[in-house]
Amino acid sequence: MVVTGVVSGAATGASARTRRLMLNTAVSLMQGGETPSVSEVAEAAGVSRATAYRYFPSQAALAHAVVDEALGPILLWSSQSKDPEERVVELLDFSMPRIVEFEATLKIALKLSLDQWARGRSGKLGDEPEFKRGHRIELIRDATQPLEAKLSKARFKRLNQALSLVFGLEAVVVLKDLCGLETEEMQKVVVWAARALVRTAVAEAAG
Repeated sequence: MVVTGVVSGAATGASARTRRLMLNTAVSLMQGGETPSVSEVAEAAGVSRATAYRYFPSQAALAHAVVDEALGPILLWSSQSKDPEERVVELLDFSMPRIVEFEATLKIALKLSLDQWARGRSGKLGDEPEFKRGHRIELIRDATQPLEAKLSKARFKRLNQALSLVFGLEAVVVLKDLCGLETEEMQKVVVWAARALVRTAVAEAAG
């Protein structure tokens, strides 16, 4: 089962305020390095557990909503450019600062995802809904869309897969945590790598 939403229908009034309070509380806890359960968020927000579970029936549902909250405007990104290389750079320039801003929250979400993977592999996940991460695939495909008609299906797919390596939290982990780069240098590296990947794909198709 994949979590694709949290509450059916649009929340309004007191319902919307309660949900917003829980989301803000969860983000605050995760930005502080905690991995809160739904019950822990409810307690911190001063909301009853029964109410909390109506909005977020599982930790996976809560994490999914928190990631959407953290990514925020990134999920609505669009470009007017017709040049695929510039579209990809625009996406990186727009998105990576926000990802760095919510680095702690997104790392906690990654931790939850990896923990689910481990429990699933050991047969201990049970009926817990899957916390599936994958916004970057849609965003990258949108950025490279002008190339879809120019590349073969296989090459277009491979380009998007390659770009997924330099976009998102994992790029932050590798370049900042492992390579020791500051945010500005990290941004330069991901842009350089993305440009190189797009240019290589275009050159291969032309050749």
